[in-house]
Amino acid sequence: MQSSKQSSKRNLWLKIILPVVVLTMSAGAFKLVNAAADKEPEVNEVDTRPLVAVESVHADTYPVSIKAYGTLEPIEMTSLAASVSGEVISWNSEFIEGGLLRRGETLFAVDPAPYEAAVTLAEANLMSAQANLIEQKALAEIAADEARRHPEKTYTDLFLRKPQLLSAEASVKSSEAALAIAQRDLRNCVVKAPFDALVVTKSLGQGQYVGTGSPVATLYNVESARVLVPVPGFEVDFLPEKLQGATVTVSMPVTGASRQASIRHDLGVIDEATRMAHLMIELKDPYALNSPGVALKYGAYTEVTFAGKTLNQVYRLPQSAVRQQQVWVVNPENELEARPVDIVREEPGFYYIRTGLNEGDRLVMTLPEYPQNGMPVKVEGDAEEEDEADESAADMTAATDIAMTGKEG
Repeated sequence: MQSSKQSSKRNLWLKIILPVVVLTMSAGAFKLVNAAADKEPEVNEVDTRPLVAVESVHADTYPVSIKAYGTLEPIEMTSLAASVSGEVISWNSEFIEGGLLRRGETLFAVDPAPYEAAVTLAEANLMSAQANLIEQKALAEIAADEARRHPEKTYTDLFLRKPQLLSAEASVKSSEAALAIAQRDLRNCVVKAPFDALVVTKSLGQGQYVGTGSPVATLYNVESARVLVPVPGFEVDFLPEKLQGATVTVSMPVTGASRQASIRHDLGVIDEATRMAHLMIELKDPYALNSPGVALKYGAYTEVTFAGKTLNQVYRLPQSAVRQQQVWVVNPENELEARPVDIVREEPGFYYIRTGLNEGDRLVMTLPEYPQNGMPVKVEGDAEEEDEADESAADMTAATDIAMTGKEG
């Protein structure tokens, strides 16, 4: 009996309830399909605008940096010669090629014996002349006394010993001059450096006989050096207002060593071959004998850098952004716009622009392949913000769709 009741309940489920459930689910599925069919398909629009990078430009004040090149050379060089003749009895061990000697330092010495004898002889002659002068003065006084006692007589200058007195005085002066020459020759037996010097050549040794005026060495002055640098015509307008005494930096491109120097003067002529002006740069103590610093050697190829005039209210642009005296900017409508510019100066890697740009203009740093005026573009920073906004809008739309679908179900 119980088994027949359970069987009747199962039949009731299969015949009535199950079909109702199936119909209900089918109706829900039908609604979802219709809702999906009614929804318009999403269309992803492709942004074909080229992407560009920009930088805002601002006018500023820039000091001009001028570079020139030249060879370091001595301001003064001397062919050293002996002032006296004789045998070389000693010489400085540093008096060799490449040796550095200070002003007043002994280079070599000539045998002084003959010149010492000459000084002694000159001193003796002076003493003799002085004795004769004393004698002539005494005789002149006697003659003058005689003349005073007999004023009625006429006396000649010869009687009064005036010619003899003048001759004695001249003899004293001549002897003094001879002594001075002998003393000078004795001093010149010791030859000293006329300035802080670099020995370039030397042609004497101990025991060698040197003649008066014979060259024995070539010396370069190392108290000061010079660099003659050419200045092209297009740089002349940018030279500093006060040229003489302006500070410059002299450096060696190979080693990087550098020293401070100054502009001595403009040579005052234009080279006929190159049509360039030249400046003389003076470097004190190039071999660093009397000051700390790196020695710069004569003959070195140097780079000279110094500040020129100051450019006011100009734009400093990388050369890659300027093409055929024209730049591209992005206008407020995010469109390309070509601008002709006035280049007032060119330096390695940069142009200085005075006109053609406005404060805050967005200068294009990466141009499209075929730029045109009015071409719409995307700016790098702005494009990222647009992408983020689009993603946020898409996320919000998707969330809204899901919520509405849930409500309809």
